[in-house]
Amino acid sequence: MRNITVSVDEETHRRVRARAAELDTSVSALVRDFLKRLVPRTEPRGNWKTQPIESALERRRRLFDDVFADFDARGVGLRAADNLPREALYDRSEVDPPRPWNIDR
Repeated sequence: MRNITVSVDEETHRRVRARAAELDTSVSALVRDFLKRLVPRTEPRGNWKTQPIESALERRRRLFDDVFADFDARGVGLRAADNLPREALYDRSEVDPPRPWNIDR
């Protein structure tokens, strides 16, 4: 394995280290994974295959799809009518938490 040196400003370095810690990995592993996705790789038969880098829009779409798939798996709807019985929709005490300044409620 070869070593490379990359220079970044202090703010970028601080933020990347924090992000790597959130992901339970190292900055080196993040850079290595990025570089692997950046360049084509060869398969045993010599065919070139690329792993395309996800654009920001593609990543957002993938994450939204993941969230919606999770909602579907758990039976969660995106409208109040999907999650509450009809009677509860009109009963404000089940929708809104009691307000501390409204003691009569």
